[in-house]
Amino acid sequence: MCVRIAAVNRREPLQTATIAAIVVAVLAVSSSAPIIAFAAAPALAIAFWRNAAASVVLWPVAVTRRRDELTGLAGTKGRSALIGCVLAGCALAAHFATWVPSVKLTSVADAVALCAIQPVWQGLIALRQGRTLPRVMWVGVGLAVAGAIVATGADFAVSHRAVIGDLLAIVGGMAAAVYTAFGERARVATSTITYTTICYSVCAVLLLAVCLIGRVQLGGFDAGTWAAIAGLVIGAQLLGHSMFNYALEHVSATTVAVLILLEIPGAGLLAWVWLGQTPDASSIPGLLLLVSGVVTVLLGSRQVMALPVAEEP
Repeated sequence: MCVRIAAVNRREPLQTATIAAIVVAVLAVSSSAPIIAFAAAPALAIAFWRNAAASVVLWPVAVTRRRDELTGLAGTKGRSALIGCVLAGCALAAHFATWVPSVKLTSVADAVALCAIQPVWQGLIALRQGRTLPRVMWVGVGLAVAGAIVATGADFAVSHRAVIGDLLAIVGGMAAAVYTAFGERARVATSTITYTTICYSVCAVLLLAVCLIGRVQLGGFDAGTWAAIAGLVIGAQLLGHSMFNYALEHVSATTVAVLILLEIPGAGLLAWVWLGQTPDASSIPGLLLLVSGVVTVLLGSRQVMALPVAEEP
């Protein structure tokens, strides 16, 4: 059995371009949930168009600038990277298929916060990869899970619809962790453009299949809804997700998961000002407990990132 040092063990100082990409990404993804809540279209249709339109924009760029890299992925040496991109796209489809509907069913604040448990799942993925989690991370996992239970339980007083939305947001966070983990590995051998083009395309195809099977309406929306979808494509998708994917080349998946936490106050504030969604007082204790748990997980994540990963023979 050989041992490989985890690709996420990066200690070089962040460059200005990486910091700028992270700032843009956080601001862009903060608009995602409020726009989804505003758009008068089925959640799965929004998820499909968000990825399909981004793919249409990216493919000409990828073919023009990364033709050799795309060709190389078809060969034996590039096959593992291609598989990583495809698996990341599958996980991203699962994320959007669960999280986007959650925004329609529960409040923006709850959907964003419950999906933000992602670092907890990221830590458990690290455990599955052969790393030993420090005790502080287990404490954080417990706090985050308890916070999610409290926040979800508070929504029983609101409606069963909101509870379903909460549960979908949690599953969406799990899928996001898998997506980030696959993306981190794939980004070691692929450029941002190549990775995002393949990933978004796979995601769009899978979501289209789900929409067709479920007979989800994909057109006939008003101008305001199409404008909202365009805003999602340009902002949250091309600037948000793509900039985080760029950052994965320079920082760990767990660090990216931490930074995504900044989406919680940003999305909540925008939903309050724009949509009039005042956070429910009964869910606030649970959300605070959840965030404290995630922060605790992240405090212990640096120890995990430096540990070797056992590679199966």
